[in-house]
Amino acid sequence: MSIRIVLENQPEFYTNLDVIRGFAVLTVNRQEPVGAVIVKLEGESGTALGVPADGLGSSSGVGIPQRNLNQRGDILHENHKILYKVAQVFPDPKAPYQPAPFILAPGQHRFPFEFKFGFNNACSDPAAMARIGGIAGPGGFGPGSGLFGLGGIRVMDGTKQLMYPHVTKTLPPSFTGFPGEAEIRYYVKVTIQRPGMFKENWRYQIGLKFLPIEPPRPPKTNQEAYARRPFAFRPRSPSPMPQSRKRTSFFGSRNASSSQFPTNEGLTAPATPTTMDGKLDVSGLQAPSTPIPPSIEMSARLPHPAILTCNRPVPLRLIAKKLAPANETVYLIALQIELIGKTNVRCQDLINTEVSRWVVVSRQGLSIPVSQPNDPVGAEFVLPDVIWNNVPLPNTVMPSFVTCNLSRNYQLDVKVGLAWGKPPGPSGNNRNNRLGPSEIPQEIHLPLQFSTVEVFSGLAPPPALVEALRRGASRLPNNRPVLPQRPGGSSSQPAPQQQQPPPLPFRPAQPVQQEPPADALYPPQLRPGQEAPPGQEAPPYDDAPPSYSEAMADMAGPILPQTARPAYSGVTDESAPSTLPAAPAEKR
Repeated sequence: MSIRIVLENQPEFYTNLDVIRGFAVLTVNRQEPVGAVIVKLEGESGTALGVPADGLGSSSGVGIPQRNLNQRGDILHENHKILYKVAQVFPDPKAPYQPAPFILAPGQHRFPFEFKFGFNNACSDPAAMARIGGIAGPGGFGPGSGLFGLGGIRVMDGTKQLMYPHVTKTLPPSFTGFPGEAEIRYYVKVTIQRPGMFKENWRYQIGLKFLPIEPPRPPKTNQEAYARRPFAFRPRSPSPMPQSRKRTSFFGSRNASSSQFPTNEGLTAPATPTTMDGKLDVSGLQAPSTPIPPSIEMSARLPHPAILTCNRPVPLRLIAKKLAPANETVYLIALQIELIGKTNVRCQDLINTEVSRWVVVSRQGLSIPVSQPNDPVGAEFVLPDVIWNNVPLPNTVMPSFVTCNLSRNYQLDVKVGLAWGKPPGPSGNNRNNRLGPSEIPQEIHLPLQFSTVEVFSGLAPPPALVEALRRGASRLPNNRPVLPQRPGGSSSQPAPQQQQPPPLPFRPAQPVQQEPPADALYPPQLRPGQEAPPGQEAPPYDDAPPSYSEAMADMAGPILPQTARPAYSGVTDESAPSTLPAAPAEKR
């Protein structure tokens, strides 16, 4: 027996609204009874953090993960089913229920399947999760025409997802960067259900890479986000005044061997001006002038809002502005552009932040003048972008995302090295040894930081989808989704008046219990059909796109041709087993 999954025209990665097609190929060498063949398209966002020694972590409530705990129960787990689609490919689900199993003849059997990736994460829909499973402990059975309405299809227990807080966001990218702590995986799994109490089902799965489409970009404007820093070099110390000295013999004292070697008696030292009392006359001497040190303001600028794109160069501009009337030249000698990613890992009550760094550009030994002696004060010089405009972001950089238990945000650091004075060239490493103390170039390194930048995937949504989002946002006040209405009510027309029931007998009022203050990490949420209490406003909803069925009801189109998709290496091996420690009584 062997099982394998063959995907048709598999791209470098899948994205939202893509259709994935393939075959589940089953090869048997003898007759085998089979109950059903189930194919699932799943996505999981899992985290695991160790409980600190003090049990609660620091006073701020942030726990420090301990990855080397060996005792069972010291590690907390949180697993979100962000994507879950099930299809029965054999037998036909519309066929009448047949209690007897199906007998497969020896040979190869192919079962085609087809799924379409959704737009938002599935675990944020409590109604859909509550309808999945819910019985038989770790898993349930889907509806069918069998005994008690069960068809024998084993599905997950969706009610477990109701225990976690959720957000409605676009599906996150595939991610395996912190083994044993956090990962986001997508995979196709096939299950061959074998009838019999003591027969184990056959299972096989393959991993997929997923990269979401980017949100609609704002229109281009002339506005820029900037990080600037003024600076001034230190004044150079003046050179010491030349002092005259009396010449002596090359071989030492004049008294030594005066009969054999010539003396300096015929030479006289330059005259030194003195006063009547023999002191040095400095009235005619002038101290060397000290040059004005250069002062420049360096600024790094990005288009506003600050958005970077995966596999594309950083749209950066570097500008130097002269602040002082210095007749000196300042050179750019070094440049480093570094992208810093912060991954917030949440697991129940524990939070941990992992920091990753990517050096996009690092250049040393430059000699680019940024300020000339003849430039007026206030003159700006735009540095040529040939240093970084051909260097794309590494293909391991994933777009910014937010999901239920993981999030990724970025900041950009630009470090600029400047020098007052001509820096030594590649062959002039010993040039500074021949210069005086006041002639050695001064160097200064300035950090320019963008505390918040967004990274987009570069997969632009289709125009029809953008128009659908715009229509959906225009129908909602303040760009917020309409709260679910009670049965019989409507969001546009008032409910019809009904007869008032007879008054109830008087009962004494019960004391109102004060609810504890809400946790900032878990804000209060309204259940389906629940309205905000009188006198209180409904909690603000996250700006999420409309549901997949609403946005894609009247249109469908490709995001980007599969042959034009860039490389993405957010996952080392998408088919590798999970690195998270197994949770107690968990069945994957």
